[in-house]
Amino acid sequence: MRDILPGLQARCAAGTPFALATVVAVHGSAPRDPGAVMAVDGAGSVLGSVSGGCVEGDVYEVAREVLAGAGPRVVSYGISDDEAFGVGLTCGGTIEVLVRAYVSQAELADLAALLDLIAADLPVAEATVLSGAAETGARLVVRPTSSPTSSPTSSPGTLGALGTLGTEGLDAAVTDDARGMLAQGLTGIQRYGAHGQRRMQEVAVFVRTYAPPPRMIVFGAIDHAAATARIGSFLGYRVTVCDARPAFATRERFPTADEVVRAWPHDYLEATEVDARTVICVLTHEPKFDVPLLVAALRTPAAYIGVMGSRRTHSDRLARLREAGVDEAALARLASPVGLDLGARTPEETAVSIAAEIIQHRWGGTGRPLGELTGAIHRDR
Repeated sequence: MRDILPGLQARCAAGTPFALATVVAVHGSAPRDPGAVMAVDGAGSVLGSVSGGCVEGDVYEVAREVLAGAGPRVVSYGISDDEAFGVGLTCGGTIEVLVRAYVSQAELADLAALLDLIAADLPVAEATVLSGAAETGARLVVRPTSSPTSSPTSSPGTLGALGTLGTEGLDAAVTDDARGMLAQGLTGIQRYGAHGQRRMQEVAVFVRTYAPPPRMIVFGAIDHAAATARIGSFLGYRVTVCDARPAFATRERFPTADEVVRAWPHDYLEATEVDARTVICVLTHEPKFDVPLLVAALRTPAAYIGVMGSRRTHSDRLARLREAGVDEAALARLASPVGLDLGARTPEETAVSIAAEIIQHRWGGTGRPLGELTGAIHRDR
C-alpha cells in the first residue's frame, strides 16, 4: 500500500472511483506477500502490482467488472499445465486476491482516512470480510486503544475503530485480534463465528496491519554510513545517522536520512526508542565511541547490531566489552565484521553487503546462492 499511497490519496481527494485488488493469502512460492495491492480506475489506469506481472491482466479485468457494479470478489490464482503461460503463477504458488470497489464519496472518504493514518506513520489495522456469514468487502479500521468507538465521522487521529463488519460481536472480536496483530506486525486471515465466536469458521476476515516503518540507526558519519543510509531508506527503514562531530553529521552529507543527530552515540541511543524491529549499524570502529555504544545497544531488544571493523579490531573490541561486564550471550548478538561475504570493496558495495545480512537475519535465509539450493525460493510466510 505504501508504494502507491500518493496515487491512492490523489484519487480519493479527486473523488475518482477505483477498484482495489489486495493479495490476502499466499500458499507456496509467490512474488508478492499478503497486503500487496493494485488499483484500477474507470479510465483504465493502473497503480501497483499483486504478482509482479503473472496475473495482473486477469486481475485488471476482474477489477473493471467489480468497478462496473459486479460486487466484491475473492479470486484465486495457481499453476496448472493449462494456465502456466496464461493466467497463473509460473513460480508454482497460489495467491488469493480480494477485489472491491470504492465508488461513493463515503467509501472514498473512509479509505482516505485510512490512507492519512498510513501516511502519518501511525499504527493502524484494516479488517475486511472475505467470505462467509457476513458481507464480503465489509471493512473495519482499528487503532491501538482499549476504548473503541464506532462513529463513522471519527477523524484520522482518533483512537478507536471506524466502520463495521456487520455485528457488534464480530466487530469486538476482530478489533481485539487486530490490535494484537498490530502490536506484533502480523498480517493474515482470521476466522470467526457470525457474531465473533472463537474457534468457529463461519466468517473469514483479512487483517492487514500498518505499523510505522522500522528504524535503522547508523552511528559514524563516514562514507560507508552515507551509502548504508541510502540503502536503508530504499529498504523502507526510517533512517537516523548519529555522530558527535558537527563537521561530519550534516544534512548535506546525508540527504536521504530521515534525521541527522549530533550527539555522543551512547547518549543518543540510551535516550531514543529502540524496539525489536530496529537495526543498529555501528560504523565508527573507534573504541572510545564503540564500547559505551555497544554496551548500550546490547541492552536493547534491537533485531540486528552490526559493527564495522577488521577481525583484529573485533577481537580487541570483544576484550574491551568483556572488561565492561558484557557476557558471552550478549556478545553473540553482534554481527561483526559486519555484512555478508560478497567481496565488497567500495562504500556502496559494503552497504549492499550490510543490507544483505540484515535481510538474511530478518527472514532466516542461508546467504548462499539460490542456484546451489533446492526447494522453494520464497520462504514460508
